[in-house]
Amino acid sequence: MGSGYSSSFSQSSSTCLTHYCATAPFQLQESHSNSLNFCSATRFLEPHLHKSSKILIPKSPFSAILPLKCAKKMQTQVEDSVKPIVDPHDIDPKLLQKLSYDALVFCSLRGLVVGDRNSEKSGTVPGVGMVHAPVALLPMSFPESQWKQACEVAPIFNELVDRVSQDGEFLQQSLSRTKKVDPFTSRLLEIHSKMLKINKKEEIRLGLHRSDYMLDEQTKLLLQIELNTISSSFSGLGCLVSELHRSLLHQYRERIALNPNKIPTNNSVNQFAEALAKAWNEYGDPRAVVMFVVQAEERNMYDQHWLSASLREKYPTLLTTTRKTLAEIDAHGELLEDGTLVVDGEAVAVIYFRAGYAPSDYHAESEWSARLLMEQSRAVKCPSISYHLAGTKKIQQELAKPNVLERFLENKEAIAKLRKCFAGLWSLDESNTVKDAIERPGLYVMKPQREGGGNNIYGEDVREALLKLQKEGTGSDAFILMQRIFPTVSHSILMREGIPHKEQTISELGIYGTYLRNKTEVLINQQAGYLMRTKVSSSNEGGVAAGFAVLDSIYLV
Repeated sequence: MGSGYSSSFSQSSSTCLTHYCATAPFQLQESHSNSLNFCSATRFLEPHLHKSSKILIPKSPFSAILPLKCAKKMQTQVEDSVKPIVDPHDIDPKLLQKLSYDALVFCSLRGLVVGDRNSEKSGTVPGVGMVHAPVALLPMSFPESQWKQACEVAPIFNELVDRVSQDGEFLQQSLSRTKKVDPFTSRLLEIHSKMLKINKKEEIRLGLHRSDYMLDEQTKLLLQIELNTISSSFSGLGCLVSELHRSLLHQYRERIALNPNKIPTNNSVNQFAEALAKAWNEYGDPRAVVMFVVQAEERNMYDQHWLSASLREKYPTLLTTTRKTLAEIDAHGELLEDGTLVVDGEAVAVIYFRAGYAPSDYHAESEWSARLLMEQSRAVKCPSISYHLAGTKKIQQELAKPNVLERFLENKEAIAKLRKCFAGLWSLDESNTVKDAIERPGLYVMKPQREGGGNNIYGEDVREALLKLQKEGTGSDAFILMQRIFPTVSHSILMREGIPHKEQTISELGIYGTYLRNKTEVLINQQAGYLMRTKVSSSNEGGVAAGFAVLDSIYLV
């Protein structure tokens, strides 16, 4: 994923701010039936077309440099904290020093930490080579109406994933061309196909999802970037950042004109743990364990350990967690006649994937054998192979087509709510859109079937990539085109390696969702906290792990 923390630290859908710039895209027309009519790429991108060829960056009301106040300005602003917002560059240096120091103390005492990439053992030995997680020093302003919208659609997206996962024909057909040019997707589909042939049923279905959004500057629309169905990380550390910011606002309430209660409660780690624990309970074997599938070197282990700790608190005398790599599962796992998965002599009730989402996790056939072994078992998979495929970029693009959501959902109002947050998505079969992307590459992003940061194509590289694909005549099915989202540029203070940096930034909001179904009974379907990530606005990539983004929280305005 680039510089910063090593690539082993990256967690699938967990770390990347993938779209940005600074002005915004598409218009949707609302029909009399309250559903949304999709239009051509040109119509989607109309708000960004200016007489000049440059993409302009307008000044935004949410350039929401947080309503900080320096000591000198306190008397004029204390009565109304939403009056003239103070640029972080104007913060009194002594106040900034105190904020930074106290933030570092909080991170150290509360476990808001990651492995240090400069320490050889930091990815394998807990407690060795720890550093504070990269964080924003203060929360990011976010409109309350869009916050409520994102929370409201989370259960609908949960249900959609479950419905799509049960339609094997749709998954296979939608990805049939992609598998010809993408070996990784092909291997996933191969496992899925084997499960279809033996009519493998997942009676207990568990989803820990995260839907990522950016707030489009010009249209003020909340637009979905992607829906993550595997390894949706930072539920542990994200909660701590919300606590950090609330603590700092309380501590410095006389000097910072922000209300700590405007930071939404974030309980994602406990809600994830609740869903895992209930799935374990539904499995029905008190001796079985919850198995975390992890990478061999995992510098983000503490985010995962927070989840394990929450599970132990819920079931202190019963529930046990274990951590295994794919290679270890292949070497020490076996499938009993009744479908029970046993690894190192322990029956496994729930499999929680924090690895297995990228080709780099499959070093040899042994890892693929482990994935197949787990899928064949009766253990609860989070995600199952069908849930994993339902979160691919190609499926996201297929679901954005007219009338496709109606295949899975009946409620017209729910469908309209989902479509309201869909960005423009196109296959490379759509020649007019491809032509437009070649002419105006700055308005598009090319996305492959990959999780994590560092995979997308931006700017002039879009034109070059499309022309190359046209010349070669192959490989286009490995990508989709997506409308480039242009979010608000704000000012933030980013903390890395103990040093605060005042930067122009953009942010991405992730809303977690938990879903648990046993046969026909839905046991859990809810929004489950959030993740805010903020990055320097000049960077295309946005991985927290890769050194571009930091963990943040939101301040409702």
